[in-house]
Amino acid sequence: MQIALLGGTGDIGEGLALRWAMDSTHEVVIGSREADRAAAKADEYETELDSRGADATVDGTDNRSAAERADVVVAAVPAYHLTDTVEAVADALEEGNVLVSPAVGMKRDEAGFHYNRPGAGSVTALAARAAPDDVPVVGAFHNLAAGRLADLDADVEWDTIVVGDDHDAKETVMALADDIEGLRPLDGGPLANAAEVECVTPLLINVARHNDGMHDLGVEFR
Repeated sequence: MQIALLGGTGDIGEGLALRWAMDSTHEVVIGSREADRAAAKADEYETELDSRGADATVDGTDNRSAAERADVVVAAVPAYHLTDTVEAVADALEEGNVLVSPAVGMKRDEAGFHYNRPGAGSVTALAARAAPDDVPVVGAFHNLAAGRLADLDADVEWDTIVVGDDHDAKETVMALADDIEGLRPLDGGPLANAAEVECVTPLLINVARHNDGMHDLGVEFR
């Protein structure tokens, strides 16, 4: 399967790209607004993978070209760039593609981080509004600690909750999540439940800030 990570030069994009390239046989391409930047980052990722004996290829190009090549497109961009990013590649998406949103809207004050719920109900819902009608949107990978995910020397033992209205699209994303060693996908129901998943991320950040040794905090359900 071909996976495109729009904004794949950023933190969550880096972690997902490295893990899929390391743990699976999927083709990984990272996108950016600037093709040269994506290509340079892809070279860095390949060097990192090669240092661990992984025979993996990561390509880099602009976001639109990455989306054109992919079966699954992950919009690994901050919430405030999500709508613009999806709209910019919308004509490159087609029926049969799946769009994934891991973005979480947050604001910060003196007390800490707080969920910034958009008028659409969730950030994942914003992605669904911007996507073509025939392209299903799935929310996943919201609560992952990006730094640990990108550290291939670190084990991850996390759960990721997957939400979406299209059963087949959700199953595809859950299978991709399961391909990452140590990551367990859990079905969180329809897309209307995305806000409940997204709002966990600022909680995790606040707990990590106030407790020693928990900077790579994740979620595991037992």
